[in-house]
Amino acid sequence: LDDIIVWWIKEDRFDVMPNASNTDRVVSAIGGVDVTATRAVLAVQGPRAKEFLATINKEFAEIKKFSVRQISWRGVECIVAGTGYTGENGVEIAVPNSHAIELWDAIVESGVTPAGLGARDTLRLEAGLPLHGHELSSLITPLEANLNWVVAWDKSEFTGRGALIKQRESGVERCLVGITTPGRRPPRDGCQVFSGETQIGITTSGNFSPSLQHGVAMALVEPRTQVGDAVTIDVRGTRLEGVVVKLPFIAKK
Repeated sequence: LDDIIVWWIKEDRFDVMPNASNTDRVVSAIGGVDVTATRAVLAVQGPRAKEFLATINKEFAEIKKFSVRQISWRGVECIVAGTGYTGENGVEIAVPNSHAIELWDAIVESGVTPAGLGARDTLRLEAGLPLHGHELSSLITPLEANLNWVVAWDKSEFTGRGALIKQRESGVERCLVGITTPGRRPPRDGCQVFSGETQIGITTSGNFSPSLQHGVAMALVEPRTQVGDAVTIDVRGTRLEGVVVKLPFIAKK
């Protein structure tokens, strides 16, 4: 369906954060009211995120990882959560549209550097975080994506439970791994992965890593594949040499 995170605001209110392109599908599946057009979400992420946030509102900086609170800023109610999609420390702030620019300006004036979706995507890839439509989809199970820890196995019933239990018992036919490649030419999603001349999988995401200064990719490959194995990735007819590595590519300090 989607990769969502749920903020439990209070007893009778849950804010669901889907991918923008999947909003209608998520609302249709679980109900609720789409308030996308009424709010903006600003993510302040990085090792110094809370240092800068403290200059705007000390309560923003007090938010712990995976906690959420309603906090007033200049008389406006904001929802602040210790979540993000970068692998870094920080928070996400949901603010009414009417005050989004004002909050943006305050964040930038505190010394924070704006970053776009391209930067966010390289960060999430370096952190080994899955992206819907790439490492997550209706055709990829949580077990294949190394996300068995998010499955409520003790829950008596949920859609797909029987199929997941069967797959857990029989074993997966593919698994998600990391691959590093030398040089600046990056692998991309949808490239074939080979062991020798045998195709063993396909890349789901790939890019040049600004932090590591070489290419990185995630791929769904045969489960016999091991960390340290040498592989090649076919990028538009050119084979890039690669090595299977453990995810994440960069562990958060």
